[in-house]
Parts: sequence; C-alpha cells; structure tokens
Amino acid sequence: MPGIERRTRVIEGISPGAIPYNELMANEQPVIIKGLVRDWPLACTESPEQAAAYLKSFYRGRPVVAFIGQPQHKGRFGYTADATQLDFESDRGQLGEYLDIILGLLEEEEAPTFYIGSTDVDTFLPGFRAENDLVLNHAMFEANPPLVGAWIGNRSTALAHYDMSNNIACCLVGQRRFTLFPPEQIENLYPGPLEPTPGGQVLTMANIHAPDHQRFPRLRQALAAGQVADLDPGDALFYPAMWWHEVEALDAFNVMVNYWWNTSPSYMDTPQNTLLHALLSLRDRPEQEKRAWRAVFDYYVFGPADRAGAHLPEAARGNLGLMDEIKARRLRALLMRKLNR
Repeated sequence: MPGIERRTRVIEGISPGAIPYNELMANEQPVIIKGLVRDWPLACTESPEQAAAYLKSFYRGRPVVAFIGQPQHKGRFGYTADATQLDFESDRGQLGEYLDIILGLLEEEEAPTFYIGSTDVDTFLPGFRAENDLVLNHAMFEANPPLVGAWIGNRSTALAHYDMSNNIACCLVGQRRFTLFPPEQIENLYPGPLEPTPGGQVLTMANIHAPDHQRFPRLRQALAAGQVADLDPGDALFYPAMWWHEVEALDAFNVMVNYWWNTSPSYMDTPQNTLLHALLSLRDRPEQEKRAWRAVFDYYVFGPADRAGAHLPEAARGNLGLMDEIKARRLRALLMRKLNR
C-alpha cells in the first residue's frame, strides 16, 4: 500500500467465549483477532462451490440487493468522473442466482463485479447464526443488540468511508484487506458529496492505491496515519465507530459477516442529522460567529454531559439534564415544530 507502513495489531489465542470486549472498547484502536471464527462451518468450507451451497441451504427466497460494477472499474465502487452519480448499478433478485453468477465468473480475469452487501443475516439467512455466531457475552449488547450483516461477492473494493457503529468483521471465505484511518483524517481523505452515496456514507474521492498527490496533496498525511489489516478466512477485525476504512475482497469468491453496534441509547438521534442542520444553520455564518458557536458547542455538547447543568437546581435543568427517552421525545417534537416553521 503506497505510503502506509503500519500494520494493525494482531492478538492470538482468543477463544470465542473470551473476546476481550472491555479491552477492545477501552483501547479505541483496530485489532485483528487471529483465528477467532476459524471453527465456523462456513469458514471451514473447502471451495467456493461448497461455500455457496452452504449459504443457499439457509436462504428462503427473499430478494436481496446486489451492486454490479463494470469490468473497467476493476471492482471499485465509487463516483462518476463528475461526482454527480455513482458508477455502478443496483439490482434486486434471488441470492442463489447471484451466487451462481459469481461462481460462473471464477476464472474470468475481466469479470463484472457483483457485491451483495450489508444483508441482514437473521432476515435473509435464518438459522445461519445457530451455527455461525460470535459469543456476545457483554452487558453492552443487552441494550444494544448488534446488527449482523453478510457481505458476499467477487473481487471488489469499497472505497474508504466511515460508519457510525463499532464493528467486528469476520472474514469467512476468501481474503480481505482493510485499510484504516483515524477519524481525524477526514479532511486528508477528501470526502465526496453527501449525495449520492451507496448507503448514506460518504466515500473518499482519492485513490489510495494510486495516489494523485497533485490533486489531493493532503492525502500523504492520511496515508502516513493509516494502517493495513490483512485477514485470512477465520480471522476477525475489530475497529471503533467513525474510523475510516477501505475494504478489499481479494479473491474470486468472498464472504464476510460483520457485527455493528452502538453503546448509545436507541432514543438518541443520529449525529448525521445534526451535521445537516449545522450546514443549514452554522456553516455560512461569519467566522467570528462560528468561533463563538464552537465555544458554545464545546460547552453544551462536546464536554462532559452533566457540565452545563451542574450549577443549576435539578428542577431547572430541563434539556441540560441527563437525557432519557421521555426527554428525547419532547426535544424531537420541539425541533420538528421549529424546523417546520
């Protein structure tokens, strides 16, 4: 990888029932858990055909969404040259038929790319987790059960982007490479437009494999801060929410299952909506006003949650008090009234 020397830390000898969730969350860094899911039946399949047949055994016919890229894009899913559209198509059909298409392309060097991503395992592959599942023996999962998704396809590259959830990605068939960047590298990764996006996440405009440093000069700083995680079947990768990651499926048939979760209460709104509202209300104000509002946000939002109301009598704290579901509903209703004025 041009300009990236660091490799993601690897830990070994972890049994499925002893995943160090406290350590993972406290360290706030990506880590490979070598061999964590090597005993899953899907990870033990010996050929693409056997893996596809295993997946088909759980499928019940509900249509899935597939992304299809043309051979000239060499598996990359991104934007058209003018960045006004995505450079791939989406289709809806039967998982078994897509698997057969991918199997039929195994020997083709210039094959179109098929990518069935973020497909809810419990919905589309019922029973799969009875045989292939992480041990979720931590209290944080009681209030925030993870969303478990399957990612299936041939050789592909999901360009660098961030998600708002913590992630454990389990490589089951084929090899995968994650290139990871800390959240503060956002400016140096040259995010694309807020719309369109593949699934709500902005993508980098830069090609980290063939950097154009004249067009994207700050990319050097992102590459210097990046790290690479290479996964074999049976390996798992943890990385925290908001880390940028580019994901390459390196073989002609690949399957990954990932676990997304948050530790915030479900009644909390998505910060992405806050960002959009800030674009509407803050971004284009005079610089001196923006500096003042930055101080306001640091005080009310980015500092300790109880700081702004600590000096007030409890009965007077209102929305400055700790948030709960009832307060969240009232605040959401207030915002809707104000936005619809």
